Parts: sequence; structure tokens; C-alpha cells
Amino acid sequence: MKFFKQTINTVPLQGQTVLLRADYNVPLKKDGSIDDDFRIRASLPTVKKLLADGCKVVIISHLGRPEGRYPKLSLEPIAQRLAEYLGESVRFVDQTIGDKVKMAIKRAPKRSVIVLENLRYYPEEEANDSHFAQKLAENTGARYFVQDGFGVVHRAHASTAAITDYLPGVAGLLLEREYTTITKAMKAPKRPLVAVMGGAKVSDKIDVITEFISVADTIIIGGAMANTFLAYKGYAMGKSKFDTDENATLDQIYAAARDKVGADNVDKFIILPTDLAIGHSLDSHEQRINKAADQLAADDIALDIGDKSIEKVVEIAAGAETVVWNGTLGYAEVPNFAHGSARLALALATNPGITSIIGGGDTADFVLNWDARKGDSFTHVSTGGGASLELMAGEKLPGIESLLDAR
Repeated sequence: MKFFKQTINTVPLQGQTVLLRADYNVPLKKDGSIDDDFRIRASLPTVKKLLADGCKVVIISHLGRPEGRYPKLSLEPIAQRLAEYLGESVRFVDQTIGDKVKMAIKRAPKRSVIVLENLRYYPEEEANDSHFAQKLAENTGARYFVQDGFGVVHRAHASTAAITDYLPGVAGLLLEREYTTITKAMKAPKRPLVAVMGGAKVSDKIDVITEFISVADTIIIGGAMANTFLAYKGYAMGKSKFDTDENATLDQIYAAARDKVGADNVDKFIILPTDLAIGHSLDSHEQRINKAADQLAADDIALDIGDKSIEKVVEIAAGAETVVWNGTLGYAEVPNFAHGSARLALALATNPGITSIIGGGDTADFVLNWDARKGDSFTHVSTGGGASLELMAGEKLPGIESLLDAR
């Protein structure tokens, strides 16, 4: 799947100052330290390639949703962790624009890495402010802009869209890999292609589900999303979380499925759990009780797919050539209700012949914590939540569209 934009491999970057947009919006522990540095590690191939080309690499990113300057969301710890992985010093500047930025970059060696402060300390970033983007370009003295923050390319922000009005923009290695891997899975997959959709809300993933109806061989529904599908089919869901206003959407989903596979085969094409693991609270020590999907009591809360459904999911996944998984199959924050997600992860990790693509967000967080190899047990773990969903749905992403076209 050929990438349609220019990349750091197709433009003359040797010895240049480049402005690199990374996605270092990493999860933090309660004490403010880094909980998971997957996104930092994912950026390393691009940073190392630029350093090998003798570039002065100026990195910008956001972290969290600060309102103004919030010290606990400074990128300084990110810069320190990046330095550990690179095995060399990384300069940190506690501003993003201004004279201090200019001087720090000017004084830095030709081959070096400089990390600027959190973009979202400035409201102009999310406003896609043209003047702020111009300042980023001018104050850094960059010759090229490199977009490698896949997790933000679905947003039209100053550091993803407006910046390319002032600097020629090209893709980094991570962005190129994310785009080509996900696009190939949607447009030219090895078959059978199984889509596993979980998480909470149908409305968040309606476009992706619709796209999968046209391209997948089987769709498996889990998580709280399955509760919504079961409620739509008339099952009593007790106190389970489910959407009550998605009937029209589900009408459309099932109509499209009937058009594809015929009315008699819809329930073999869209697989719902036949049993559920229920609890009576979200307490971390809540007991797991298995019940048939049509046997829930008024005070039951469905928190995972049940044991029989887990076996069915594993069987279907094991027979696939490509599995795209977006959304955990249960309330995976609680170990007793992470069984479905863990068993699916194990099935994919122990079948290297399966092309396994893990969507970003909660699913990526789950498999990264589950996997002793930090994600390497899967073909591709995406760094983007919303971006991966929108790309799977065939939508254009502003942060990619704004880059230079491939020649």
C-alpha cells in the first residue's frame, strides 16, 4: 500500500533543522510520573533517522488537557525519558515560542535533539491559530516540518494543519507505517478478515462498523457495545451499561448486513455474545458470575463476555488471516472482567501467522500492559485512538492531507 505523501526518506533533510511533531501524550501515574512510554518508544525510529542524517531535531508535542501552564503536564520528564532511549542528551526548553526558544536552538549543536514545552499551554494550538503556527516555524528556524504524531492527525490544530502553511510538511516513519498498515488491512487484507469491536458506545464507532460490514468476513461485538446490541434484540440487560437511543443506527447496521450476507446469515456475520460475565458493582474485587445472555436479573451488570463466548471468539480469531481489534471485550480495568480481552490477546500473540492490528486508545493500553513484550507480540499496535478509527472508516485526516504530495 504505497503512501501518498512525501516522507523523511524522500526529501533532502541532511544537516537541516527540522520541526518534528510527535505524540507524547502518554498516560501518567497519580504522582505525575510516566505510566507507559509506548508512544515515546514508537517515535524512536524517526528521531534516530533524523539524527543519522545530521539534523537538528526540534520536537513539539502536547500532554493532557492543561488550562494554561500546569507544571504536572510539562514535557520535561518526556525529554528525560527520550534521552534515556537515545543514549544521548536531549535539551529541554520550558517555552514553545519566543526568544528563549530561538536562542536555545541556535546554541544547540547541528546534530542534536531539543524538546519544547507542552503545545497546549497555548490555547492557540487547538484553535489552529495561523499566527501561532508562524511563530513555531520562525522561532525554531526549521527548514522542514515532519509529522509523526499519528494520534493527533485527525485534528486540525496549529501543529498539524496551520504549520504546513509556513513549512513544507512530510511524514515521519511512524506516521507512514500507521497509515499503510491500517489502510492495507481495510483495502487489501489477507482473508478471512475478522473485525473485533468493543468498548462502550456504538455512536463512537458507527462509521467503522459500517465500513467493516462491507470489508470484513466476520464482525465480533463485545464490551458495553454488545450490551447495546443485545438490548436492541430484546434482551433484558439489568443494570448493564448500554445506549438506549441507537435503535435507528442499529437498524441501518443490520439492514446493511442483510444486504451483504442475506437475512439467514446475519447472526453468523455479526457475532454477539451468547453468555455474559456479570457482577453487581464495579469494585475491583467483584466476583465474576457467568450467565446466559437471556438470563440476566434486574440487578445484574454485564461486565465481560462469558466463558462460552470467549471460546467462540478465540476459535473465530484463530481461523483468521487478519484481525483488526478496536475496543476491549469487557470492563478490563478489573482483572475478573478482563478474561475475554486477555484470551483474545493470547490467541493473537501465539498465532504469528495472523496479521493482528490493535486499534489505539483503551485497547492499545490493555494489550501493552498485558504483553510482556510491550506490544511486539502483535503485528501492529496503533498509537492513535480517534485517528485509527477515522482512518479505518475511510475518512481523510487533516494532519496527513496537509503534507506534501508524493511525486
